[in-house]
Amino acid sequence: MGGVQVKRHTKGKRNRRRSHLALKKTFLAICPKCNKEILPHHICAYCGFYDGREVIDVMAKLTKKEKKRREKEKEATHELNKKS
Repeated sequence: MGGVQVKRHTKGKRNRRRSHLALKKTFLAICPKCNKEILPHHICAYCGFYDGREVIDVMAKLTKKEKKRREKEKEATHELNKKS
């Protein structure tokens, strides 16, 4: 059972307490290999690279259908880069 309120808090006291409850914007970095947005100092979930080297083999964990789709996307981005 909770306690019974003895004295009422002012609006200012309430608002100061709630000042830390606001949502904060997450800042994202861009993966240098695949140009996807990632959290800073984290491994890229899309390509598995961190600090210029492959940490996780992402392709091994994908299903056959997902691998095929990912390879098509990769080929399309290479073609766009060649045209530019």
